[in-house]
Amino acid sequence: MDFQVVVLAGGVSKKLLPLVSKELPNALLPVANRPVLSYVVELLELSNLKDLIVVVEGKDVALNVGAWISGAYADRLHVEVASVPEDVGTAGAIRAIAHHLTAKDILIVSGDLVSDVPVGAVAATHRRHDAVVTALLCNAPISGPLESVSSGGKDKTKKPGRYDLIGLDPTKQFLLHIATEKDLRIQKSILRAVGQIEIRADLMDAHLYAFKRSVLLEVLDQKSAFQSLKHDVLPYLVRSQLKSEVLLNGTPQAEENGTEKVNSQSNQQMISQILANASEPTFHLRHTLGTIGSDSVRRAHKCCVYISGSSKYCARLNSIQAYNDINRDVIGEASHLSGYSFSAHNNIIHPTAELGAKTTVGPHCMLGEGSQMGDKCSVKRSVIGRHCRIGANVKVVNSVVMNHVTIGDFCSIQGSVICSNVQLQERAILKDCQVGAGFVVTSGSEQKGEVLAKK
Repeated sequence: MDFQVVVLAGGVSKKLLPLVSKELPNALLPVANRPVLSYVVELLELSNLKDLIVVVEGKDVALNVGAWISGAYADRLHVEVASVPEDVGTAGAIRAIAHHLTAKDILIVSGDLVSDVPVGAVAATHRRHDAVVTALLCNAPISGPLESVSSGGKDKTKKPGRYDLIGLDPTKQFLLHIATEKDLRIQKSILRAVGQIEIRADLMDAHLYAFKRSVLLEVLDQKSAFQSLKHDVLPYLVRSQLKSEVLLNGTPQAEENGTEKVNSQSNQQMISQILANASEPTFHLRHTLGTIGSDSVRRAHKCCVYISGSSKYCARLNSIQAYNDINRDVIGEASHLSGYSFSAHNNIIHPTAELGAKTTVGPHCMLGEGSQMGDKCSVKRSVIGRHCRIGANVKVVNSVVMNHVTIGDFCSIQGSVICSNVQLQERAILKDCQVGAGFVVTSGSEQKGEVLAKK
């Protein structure tokens, strides 16, 4: 496939503090003890896409991500890491690397996507329709923990996650509307052309797009205020689907006032071209047919969708709640994504890990390399990282514990994220907390719904 692949791996997101830092940026946050970026890289590799540009925000972050990539994939993939200024947005990031983009089509994917949807299927849909953009849509994830145990700290007090409102044509191939939450203004020209539109609030824009390069770069060039692919570029392309302002085969279409003969010839060419591209007459074709004989020739461009099957997994690690959910899923119902083989007890305990007497590690749990647990401990639905030292009578439920964490006797951790090099002194109790790297939780302290981090 003649696609260039760009992975937008971000930098240090405020929404993920205190979990992330320049040393541990978004892309390297561990999911089931491996960096979240590895999930996207290996998903692309499965579709034989092995030549990648990974875009990160900030030079320090670029060095850390580049070092990890060259260690993990040097012999398998060709990866170029490009650094862009912080907070330029996804559209700004593509603008900054535009000179690297030479292929006819560009595949752009968020570095925080954890999914098993085949990328090749999205690319094939894009090519089949000769679309200007094709977006991957997935079932919106249902957030929050199983059972009644909450997980996610202060995230819970915020309003429910924002959702996408997505308008589709009756064949569910074309994107007619996309907005966040309540914006339901729809172009009259699109409604007239399509007759009916199906509005869905149960689908998520997965931030995996195939773009026609010439159109994408022209839009970014002309619309210098656009910052976001999802919130600016994609809605703009969807709105202008039946207008003539976007390119036809790489050249702007001038309004034509020539003879009727020229008009009808160009119309004929256009119709045969669209017919060649379309598996069935679409509203784009009907619209083009409807403009024959009018003074201006308008070529509809196509914004398409690939909707993943309900059995596929698709989530973005873009909040602390999502971090908890995805870790739980990847060692639970979506364990095929983890890349590990699970034991007969449906868990993963590294051969070098040590368990004390009467210590139980339940199903859907993971215990990393070189970690040690004392006697009478209990771990349920949790991930514990590498080289942790855990005392006796410790309970860990619905939590993520990163690397080199020390936990004293009789501690209890529930619904929490404990970053690397944290020290929990004995009898500390944490519920729904996030503890930043290197923090010390004093003995006997009880915390609920707190963010604990070094100043």
